[in-house]
Amino acid sequence: MTDIILQGIYGRMGRTLAEKIAARSDCRVVAGVDREAGQVGAIPVYTDFAQLPCRGVIIDFSAPAGAVAAARYGAENGLPCVICSTGLTAEQEAELKAAGARTAIFRSANMSLGVNVLIELARRATRVLGGEFDIEIVEKHHRNKLDAPSGTALMIADAINEEAGGRYEYVYDRTQVRQQRGAQELGISAVRGGGIVGEHEVLFCGPEEVLTLQHSAGSRGVFADGAVQAALFLAGQAPGYYTMSDLLRGRLSCV
Repeated sequence: MTDIILQGIYGRMGRTLAEKIAARSDCRVVAGVDREAGQVGAIPVYTDFAQLPCRGVIIDFSAPAGAVAAARYGAENGLPCVICSTGLTAEQEAELKAAGARTAIFRSANMSLGVNVLIELARRATRVLGGEFDIEIVEKHHRNKLDAPSGTALMIADAINEEAGGRYEYVYDRTQVRQQRGAQELGISAVRGGGIVGEHEVLFCGPEEVLTLQHSAGSRGVFADGAVQAALFLAGQAPGYYTMSDLLRGRLSCV
């Protein structure tokens, strides 16, 4: 049985996670951390990690500052951390990686298994088509999402660019420049509206054909499921910085 501590338990993702985990027999939520002390059902909630009377794998669905606080506490006390928050700066991401020297840190801006398979397929398509096809990424999210483009869109772009040897320049806005699309551009567009949970589309545009890779999340449950899988994977792992590639390696080896 894997014990889990949820940071951001009052939020939509935190409550979804609590419900998902309650239906499982291989893990349980032993505590929450959020802005106010209280209870979520039978789960005690604390305002600070230092108040925790228990240990477990931390799953963070909070905010950038909270993600860093979780990683610091995990590093200081030997607790593995699954960091799911988005919008972190380069410096904050570097701090998460540094924490991996002292405890197991799992980092992904998108916990959906399907999205991460899409990223791997985008890598492979770039390997075959890159240089001959123009590449565009379109992401769509609900009207309340703060960061744009999404962390997932940037994950996809970075995976493509890494596969292409770093030759692409990210272009977010073409309204101010009247010129033909450059061969080394990788366009990223963001749509915000309504209650869209999350949609990502990668277009490989050739002279006479278009290949589209697309993922659509039907509910926040897909992110919760992925976070639980990450926590179970991380339990017992040696200190290090882990990503979805580590979790999916065995599953994708036959693709």
